[in-house]
Amino acid sequence: MKRIFLFCFIAISLLGFGQTLSSQLSDNTLVLGEQGEFKINVSNVTGLDVQAAPKNEILPFHFEILSDSIQRTPNLYTRTIKFQVFEEGKFKIPPIEIKAGDKILTTIPYEVEVINTAKKGEQINDIMNNKDVELGWQDYWSLYKFYIWIALVVIAIIVLIWMLVKWGRAKKSSPTVKTNFTLQELEKLRGKKYIENNDFRSFYIELIDITRNFLSGQYGFPAKELLTDDLLDYMKGQNKISEANEKILAEVFERGDLAKFAKVIPSHTEMEADFNNIKEFVKRSYKDIEFENLRKHV
Repeated sequence: MKRIFLFCFIAISLLGFGQTLSSQLSDNTLVLGEQGEFKINVSNVTGLDVQAAPKNEILPFHFEILSDSIQRTPNLYTRTIKFQVFEEGKFKIPPIEIKAGDKILTTIPYEVEVINTAKKGEQINDIMNNKDVELGWQDYWSLYKFYIWIALVVIAIIVLIWMLVKWGRAKKSSPTVKTNFTLQELEKLRGKKYIENNDFRSFYIELIDITRNFLSGQYGFPAKELLTDDLLDYMKGQNKISEANEKILAEVFERGDLAKFAKVIPSHTEMEADFNNIKEFVKRSYKDIEFENLRKHV
């Protein structure tokens, strides 16, 4: 009698306190891309640690897992996996091991068949026919105003850069700028005191170099390349310099050439006169430029 009672007690304990594993697949046949659901339940897990495959790794690689959630109550462990399959064919869900405490439980295997309901060569049509919509200028403005503004900004930047470059070049090449620069060079020459030290050769070399550079920049003459006689003839042929200025330049250039080779020794008075004449010529040069511009527009 005691043995019978003991056997019944053990059987009731196993039935009352043993863990129960169940699994469920929403459907064994799915359409390509259709969502399926696989659920695992383990009951009687009070106080037990339940372990399974990591999240999003419980199903084979053919199954695209959408969500993998776990719900846990004091007595129930539930794991729900929602998935899709994007390949046609039959795919197996193998037995999955769940460890509850020291006990290992295993689900039954499943097979999922994925079918493509679209027939080969079947034409897929829109539910509704396309409608032609007439667009007004406001519609086009709404669509393309961003690109129009960008185009206008780019054009404005290009125009601004072009004007700045043109203005900068004009400013650098203006007669006034070249005149002022040459006057500064002449003042530097005076500061070297060649006249006071009677260094006529150095004085005329630098004075003529300054004058040639000025003729080249202000009038566009090839003054740096031509010899004195050729340069004087060239100036006369261009008619860009007044006769009075041509006469001054001829006297300074001729005296300078003779002084460079020590064929004459200019006096302090002559050197001062030549310096002042070149300086005044540079100052008056803008009048020659204005006359030339008027002559071109006649």
